[in-house]
Amino acid sequence: MDRNLRAILYFTAISCGLAWLVAWPLWQGDGLFDTRFGVVALAMMFTPAVAALAMVFFIERPAAKFRSLGLWPLKPAGRLLMYLVLALTVPVALILAALPVGAALGVYPADFTGFSAFKAILAAAGQGELPLHIETLVALQFVNVLIGALINLLPALGEELGWRGWLLPKLMPYGPVRAIVVSGIIWGTWHAPLVLLGYNYPLAPGWLGVFMMIGMCILVGAVFGWLRLRSASVWPAALAHGTFNAAAGFSMVFAAAGAPINTVNATILGWSGWIVPLLLVIVLVATKQFREGPAGGNRSGEFSAQPPAVG
Repeated sequence: MDRNLRAILYFTAISCGLAWLVAWPLWQGDGLFDTRFGVVALAMMFTPAVAALAMVFFIERPAAKFRSLGLWPLKPAGRLLMYLVLALTVPVALILAALPVGAALGVYPADFTGFSAFKAILAAAGQGELPLHIETLVALQFVNVLIGALINLLPALGEELGWRGWLLPKLMPYGPVRAIVVSGIIWGTWHAPLVLLGYNYPLAPGWLGVFMMIGMCILVGAVFGWLRLRSASVWPAALAHGTFNAAAGFSMVFAAAGAPINTVNATILGWSGWIVPLLLVIVLVATKQFREGPAGGNRSGEFSAQPPAVG
C-alpha cells in the first residue's frame, strides 16, 4: 500500500471513528429527541478538522501545514473573492432548483404562490397575524440565508478542513472523477451516526438514508470541491457549506401545508434534487474545471498532491 493511500485510510478512520464516539450519547439516550442533540451535532462537525490536523501536525507533518489544508495563501485576492461570491450563490441556486424539478416530477408538494407551509410554521411559532406580507417574509429568508451562512462558517470549516481541505487534494492523484466519488462516499458515510437515527431522511429506513446521503454528498461535494480547487483555498468550500446548511429551510418555505415531504425523493437530499447538480458536475468535469487555481504554484495547472512549501 502506497503512503498516500495509507494516509487516506488513517484520516478516514480518525474522522469516522470520532464521529461515532461523539454521537454515541444519542444512541444511548433519546436519539434525535435527546436534549443534547444540538451540541452533539455541532461537535461532530469538528471531527473532520481534528482528523485533518492530526494528519498534518502528527502523522505526515508537511513543511507547509496551512497551505496543505488550503487555509493559506489568500491570493490572488480577486480570484478568491470571485469564488467566495459563487460560494454564497451556487448552493442556494441548487437548493432552489431542486424544488420546481421535484414539483414537476410529482415528488415535491409545492406551493410557490401561497407559501402555505411557511404560513403554518409562522402560525405555530405563535406569531398570530403576520407583521408583514407573506411575500416580504419570504424575501427576508434570503437575507437570513446570508446571515446564516456567515454564522455557519466556523462549524462548516470544521468539516471542510477535512473533506475538501485535506482529503480531496490527497485523492486528486487518482483522477478527478475518482476523487469526487471517493471523497463523497467518505463524507456521506461519516453522516451515518445521525442518519441511522433518522436524521435528514426520517421516512426512510436507516440503510436507505445512508445510501441517499452518500449520493447527495458525491454531487454536492463535487461542487464544493470545484470551489476549493479552482480557488486553491478551503475558504470558499467552507462558505458554500455554511450557505448550503443555511438555505436548507427553503424546502419548507415553498411547500404546501399538510403534505409530507419524503426527502428520499424530493429536495436537494432526494434523487429529484440531484438532477441539476449532476448536470453541473458533468459540465465541470467535461470542461476540466477540477484543477488547482493559480495560487497553488503548479505551472501546468494540474493538481499536485504535494504542494511546495511556503516561506
